[in-house]
Amino acid sequence: MVMLGHLVTIPTALAVSEIATNQKVQGGGVYYIISRSFGVTIGGAIGLALYLSQAVSTAFYIIAFAESFKPVIQYLLVEHNIYIYDLRLISIPATFILIIIVIVKGADLGMQTLNIVAVVLFASLGMFFFGSTDYIPDPGGASIWNNPIVEGDDFFKVFAICFPAFTGMAAGVGLSGDLKDPSKSIPTGTMMATFAGMVVYLLVAYKLAVSASPEVLNEDPLIMQKIAVWGPAIPIGLAAAALSSAIGSILVAPRTMQALAFDKVFPSEGINRLLAIQLKGNNEPINASIVTSIITLVFVIIGDIDVVAQIITMFFMVTYGTICLISFLEHFASDPAYRPVFKSKWYISMVGALACLYLMFRIDAFYSIMSIAIMVITYYMISKFTQNKQGLSVIFQGVIFQLSRQFQIFLQKADKEAEEEHWRPSLVCISDSTFKRFAAFNMVKWIAHKYGFGTYIHHIPGYLSKDTHRQAEESLSRLIKISDATKSKVYLDTMISPSMTSAIAQVIQLPSIAGKENNMIMFEFSKHKLDGLKDIVDNFKLISVTDNDICVLGTDERNFGYKQEIHIWLTPKDYENANLMILIGFIILGHPEWSEASISIKAIYPENELEEQNANIKRLIATGRLPISKDRVTMIPQSENVEPKTIINKESVTADLTIIGIRPESIKKSNEQVFTGYDDIGDVLFIHTSNRKEIK
Repeated sequence: MVMLGHLVTIPTALAVSEIATNQKVQGGGVYYIISRSFGVTIGGAIGLALYLSQAVSTAFYIIAFAESFKPVIQYLLVEHNIYIYDLRLISIPATFILIIIVIVKGADLGMQTLNIVAVVLFASLGMFFFGSTDYIPDPGGASIWNNPIVEGDDFFKVFAICFPAFTGMAAGVGLSGDLKDPSKSIPTGTMMATFAGMVVYLLVAYKLAVSASPEVLNEDPLIMQKIAVWGPAIPIGLAAAALSSAIGSILVAPRTMQALAFDKVFPSEGINRLLAIQLKGNNEPINASIVTSIITLVFVIIGDIDVVAQIITMFFMVTYGTICLISFLEHFASDPAYRPVFKSKWYISMVGALACLYLMFRIDAFYSIMSIAIMVITYYMISKFTQNKQGLSVIFQGVIFQLSRQFQIFLQKADKEAEEEHWRPSLVCISDSTFKRFAAFNMVKWIAHKYGFGTYIHHIPGYLSKDTHRQAEESLSRLIKISDATKSKVYLDTMISPSMTSAIAQVIQLPSIAGKENNMIMFEFSKHKLDGLKDIVDNFKLISVTDNDICVLGTDERNFGYKQEIHIWLTPKDYENANLMILIGFIILGHPEWSEASISIKAIYPENELEEQNANIKRLIATGRLPISKDRVTMIPQSENVEPKTIINKESVTADLTIIGIRPESIKKSNEQVFTGYDDIGDVLFIHTSNRKEIK
């Protein structure tokens, strides 16, 4: 139990020491560290839980202080027939005395008292260790490591009650605002307190195990009296230990609350201003101390030490787990600004965070879920009214950067053959008409939503200058707002270039956000104004020199209609393009906006090939597990007297998107005419593949 408790506190102590030496630590201790690492929004949510744990801890230790008077109560009953029927007759007056001392005298008197208490505590421990009993462990029986207590309490219930005894190492951190050199004092004091406490607890456990049987240990909570050289030293030491912890907690909690108020975490400006007030001269948080005293008094009146202990444990577990998580994420993120003088290891912090999570759920799953839910709700509420909007993004920014960097390197090194077998689009689109027509952005959004990667680049004609650079920044900001509003998963950028030709030359050489080269490039033009079409045709040869697949989107005023129907047109000359056209149609269906849509395949072939090609298409649908009904395959006989465009205009007049294959030879021969003449139908996506895709 001692080792398990320190599996939490040692990583936390190391993490606190590390983070404290990376920044100037001011008043507020652990809260200050969390808020300056995670941001005030998250720090405030955790800080409130931390404050409550510290305030309730004060009550816990005062109740424990009253427990130490049980021998005195027994003595008064036996010798003087005086019966004290409720320990609250001791704990409540003790609370008032402690409150008065703290409010009137503050941290100075508290620290002086702690020095006296420490001497008494060590003296009582010495009396215990040098004491002995007549008990001799049975050599043939169970060892001291596995000697059981019959019908004992659940391990984790007892652990929850004992855990607050391991949390004292944070008291010094809470007094950070009163330390001369926090970056030096916090690591030294915290680590010494943690390891010294662990050693003492282990020695106490060992001494108990060799001095009395499990049955006696279970029956007599104050068995240490009978073991010690001088019995009364134990209740005195217990009182000293409880009093020292109570003083530490009641000094720390108001300072945490004051730090929260300084950061304006509370919803009212008046409350924040009131709680932030401190006395002139000694900087004592007077109002925060009064509020803490009231909370302490409430829990002292409750009086059940086991109940209070379990509440504290849950609060501390959440806080300590978070501190370990901070340290782990800081290590993982490799932020150049994170340069602590004292360094822990990332895996130690990770163990601490996981241990906290595990122990919380082993102690009580329901209260663990409740405490996490309360933290989330508190975070949400604070994010609504605090001026500092830094939140979860602050935590994961560096982590996502590192993950992205590692993934990109991994993907770039991936086997080329495996890439071809498991093809997915890595699409880049460039347009200078972004804010005139959103169709191209939407197409990139749909393709990148689930199965692919998408980059959208807004082209700004001209040369790089202060004006064009400012224009690029403004355009990117507008794009990001559009992306946020549409919840897209598209990477956005701008490019300043004197012509579309130079812009295309740059774009086709850009790396993809996927960590691999882009494998598909898209352009757009207005079908009715032919805006941008000439640039596409003039640069098609340049685009074709790479292995990129090419998409050209002819936009229409219908703006993809009701997004219910996609028509894919196949011809004898579309053998290479056919599979990519079908795959793109399937990928677009993966976006929620097209979730109700269906794909129809319409094929124009010579009459003598219709039956064979029909069988081939249906076999492709079946073997490729494509969501296309066989009933939606239409075979149309090719006629010398009728142009394919005429058939397409007639058959796809109701389509929301029509996909048509194109070939470089046709563009070289017919130029813009390849893309024109589709006036009766809606948006058209023209596709040319650099190499035939396999549908498996």
